Amino acid sequence: MEAAKKQNVTNQLLAVKTASGKTYSQLATETGLTNVYVAQLLRRQAHLKPDTVPKLREALPALTDELIGEMMSPPWRSYDPNLIQEPTIYRLNEAVMHFGESIKEIINEDFGDGIMSAIDFYCSVDKIKGVDGNNRVVVTLDGKYLSHSEQRTENMVSRLNLKGSTSE
Repeated sequence: MEAAKKQNVTNQLLAVKTASGKTYSQLATETGLTNVYVAQLLRRQAHLKPDTVPKLREALPALTDELIGEMMSPPWRSYDPNLIQEPTIYRLNEAVMHFGESIKEIINEDFGDGIMSAIDFYCSVDKIKGVDGNNRVVVTLDGKYLSHSEQRTENMVSRLNLKGSTSE
């Protein structure tokens, strides 16, 4: 049921965007968000924050109070497993799989044992001209570095709380 509701709301949000005639990049400029985050908002993959509502309403005046309310509720972050068959998404996945081990090694060399967050994360897509004059796609993944922690029992709050409690 939740998936059907999400799809219905998403269809309405994308219809508002289409009717506006604006691109994600234009909406990003008007709202101060990245173009990918705007797309995530309109696809119900991101949570609309109260401070952003006035800018989004100005950029997309056809948004109803009901749609804004939906966008301000925590999203149902999901994807269609068949999405991998779409050529652009397949190629993005292929690029990450092909370059992933090298990227991981460089992250570990430069930062230590850890990962890039996908929560404290920014993403954008930009169009540039290459040295050969051809159009090129630049996908920027900008995530906070998160160090893996050594799991020492003296730092484990739940263990510390257990020592102070009695079970009867």
